[in-house]
Amino acid sequence: MIYVIAQLRLKPGTTERAAIEARKVVEGTVKEDGCLFYDFNLSVTDPTRLVAVERWESKETLAKHNETAHLLAWRKVVAEIVVERDIQVITPESVERK
Repeated sequence: MIYVIAQLRLKPGTTERAAIEARKVVEGTVKEDGCLFYDFNLSVTDPTRLVAVERWESKETLAKHNETAHLLAWRKVVAEIVVERDIQVITPESVERK
């Protein structure tokens, strides 16, 4: 099982757009084979902090997810609204930071 924790720092004033676009990527992702859990959480104390929590069956299913149209569209949005990111991919063997 693979876990991904992505912490995103949003540009001020982009929270609403981030929420709208995050819903779109969640809608597509939860239908993917191998997706066990995928959701975003917005901090209630910091409107510029968005956290994604993912759980995948395998590295292969995560790799396929990274090539989907809905994730590629999300990445374009992220490039416009995110100022900082910290992504951890957690496997039984290691924790990889991206």
